[in-house]
Amino acid sequence: MSRRTKKVGKAGRFGPRYGLSVKKQIRAVDENKSAKYACPRCTKVNVRRVSAGVWECRSCSLKFAGGAFKPTTGKFKSLEGRLGRV
Repeated sequence: MSRRTKKVGKAGRFGPRYGLSVKKQIRAVDENKSAKYACPRCTKVNVRRVSAGVWECRSCSLKFAGGAFKPTTGKFKSLEGRLGRV
């Protein structure tokens, strides 16, 4: 039997619906949402998403607000580039 979710990973749960390009976008969002990120306080890669816009470091218990699917938003990155490390 062949693998059915080779191109879209977790978005394969939608089966034949919605088309490949939409499922690739959903896959990217899911991967960003469930990935681990570096903590701004202790710099360990232990920040996980608690809920939409809420992120928590599992090492130092820092809880902070960020983007819905990533801890930093595009606006923050542009500010960080202009001002140096915030």
